[in-house]
Amino acid sequence: MDDRHFRNAMGKFATGVTVVAVEVEGSVHGMTANAFMSVSLSPKLVVVSISERAQMLEKLNQSGKFSVNILSRSQQDLSMIFAGQQKNQQEVKFERLGEVPVLTGAVAQIACEVSAAHVEGDHTLFIGRVTDIHIEELEPLIYFSGKYRALAEE
Repeated sequence: MDDRHFRNAMGKFATGVTVVAVEVEGSVHGMTANAFMSVSLSPKLVVVSISERAQMLEKLNQSGKFSVNILSRSQQDLSMIFAGQQKNQQEVKFERLGEVPVLTGAVAQIACEVSAAHVEGDHTLFIGRVTDIHIEELEPLIYFSGKYRALAEE
């Protein structure tokens, strides 16, 4: 199978949209990611998958701490900014949750410390030990088959 066919098949799995954020030497860096999942309840662990080509890979290795911001329905613009899909970059304001930068208005903000990193194929899987969480009662941003979506009530 070719790469496009594989990507199309993976796009059939509806996901939430996250922005992974780190701070290195006083500068905040973010990256849109939908390769995120919870791993364990005890201890509380999550995983994010970062491409070997992503600038975030080096930043996350340097920082050792990161946040996962599960975006709300109203934050599609932030997803596009951190995916490099918007050329006219607006300044993004970050707050703090513990020692990491987080995005205001996210459905959930999850602060983590890197507990392990595993290189698999052309990605590194970062296991994060969750150190803090903040939750808002908002509608999530969904991504399916290459398009942003919203939940529909039945």
